[in-house]
Formats: sequence, structure tokens, C-alpha cells
Amino acid sequence: MPGGTSKTTGRKGPILPEALAGILEKVRRRQPVVHAITNWVTAGDVANLLQAIGARPILAFAQEEVVEIVSAADALVLNLGTPSPDRVTAILLAGRRANALGKPVILDPVGAGASKFRTDAIARILSEVKVSVIRGNRAEIGALAGMEGKLRGIDAVTGPANIEKAAQDLSRKTGAIIAATGEFDLVVEEERTAVVRNGHPWMGQVTGTGCMLTAMIAAFAAVEKDLMAATLSAVASFGVAGEDAGRLANGPGSFKATLLDALFKLRADDLQGRIRLGG
Repeated sequence: MPGGTSKTTGRKGPILPEALAGILEKVRRRQPVVHAITNWVTAGDVANLLQAIGARPILAFAQEEVVEIVSAADALVLNLGTPSPDRVTAILLAGRRANALGKPVILDPVGAGASKFRTDAIARILSEVKVSVIRGNRAEIGALAGMEGKLRGIDAVTGPANIEKAAQDLSRKTGAIIAATGEFDLVVEEERTAVVRNGHPWMGQVTGTGCMLTAMIAAFAAVEKDLMAATLSAVASFGVAGEDAGRLANGPGSFKATLLDALFKLRADDLQGRIRLGG
């Protein structure tokens, strides 16, 4: 895929990098509530990320309360990281309620294709819940699109040969924005595509950064109606913070703490001229 251009391409016209920088400030002003039914392994990371960018996290997952909780939230995260039958039921209850209220729903299909249970759970979620954005690694996006992709643990070893086609097919199938993250990040809305080239190699060496990014997309989607712009802005802003953290950290351990500090300090002025997009 070509890189180095300054805007997205597609039928809805360009999104310029400078238009993306201000979405973070909207999050800080409005402080949206993000209801995250997330991976218990990274729940603290998700909550800390949301607080660092100015959003308000709530991580309820009991079936008895998710409908009530999501009704008072501004966006919903559905993360399949540590699934169980009860958790899948809670995801469906919350997702259907969010749909009924017109709230954005962000899906993180952790480990898609790793087991029949996960595959069946994700298929059921996508059949019963209208998802706004799907964020996954290349193997997960490939699995959901019915193309090749190999996971080892929850990490992508290989993705489909043509990740752009896989993301486009999945976007057409689901109607969702697709964010396929990795060495570079691809964001797709049917025929509208962009490559985000911000980030740092250590982001792939720390457990939880994918879950954190999914929650960040949800916070941005809560305040920005153009979901393509919201997703691009979140992915690029997260990458810029990663670059800042990488300059100060000594390794993956200190990088994780420094990443939260960088997100906390990040402002629109810091993003100006630093967001790197390609078509």
C-alpha cells in the first residue's frame, strides 16, 4: 500500500491530519463515560488509559447491571479477551441496549479464530449487535474476514496476504470501521482507507496496548460523529504518545508507565504536524 500522503482517500472525501488533532480536546472537555466489558487481564490498563485522556471508565460486566450501566454511558467497548458463557451473554445484553440508544459500540475480537468457542461467540455478537468499529490485529481481522491469519497466543504471527482487502471485505460485511493494527495501522471504511504510521516498536512488547487502544477509540467515538475520523484520530494519537514514551523509557516495563504519562500530557498542539497518514 502506498504511504507518505497527507490524507485519507475514498468516496467520502479526504480527512486531513489537522482535522484529527482536535478530537482529543473534545474528549477532555466532554469527559465521556465509556462502559468497557473488557479483558480482565488488562482491565486496569483500560481504566487508566481512559482516565489519562480525560474520559470516565466503568467496567461493569454482571448481566444483572450491564443494561442499566450502558444506558448511562456514552460508548461501549466489547472485548472478548477472557470469554465465558456468562460474559458473552452480558456482552449481548449491553450491545443490544447500546444499539437501541444509538451509542457507538467498539468490538475487540481478541483471539478470533483461536478456538471454536471464540469464533462462535464473535459470530453471534456480530449477528445480534450492530458494531461501529472493530479493532484487532492482522490475524484477528483476517479470521473475521474469512481469510488466512495465524495467532500464537493472542499475538498475530501472520495476517492475510492482502490485509487491505480483508479489512474492506469485513467492513462491507459488518458496516463497521475496521482498524487493523500492527507495525503500521490500517483504518478502513468500505472503500475509504488510510494508513497510520505513528507508533513505537515497544507498543507490541507490552500486554494490554491493544485493549487500551480499543478503549481510546470508544472515547473518541463518543464525542465525534464521523467514526472514521474518530478512529483515525485515536489510533494516531495513541501512536504519537507511544513515540513520546519510547524516547523516555528504558524498556517495556518503564515504557508502559511512561505511555500513560505521555497520554495524560498529550494535547492537540502536540499532535499538529506529527500525525502521519498514508492512503
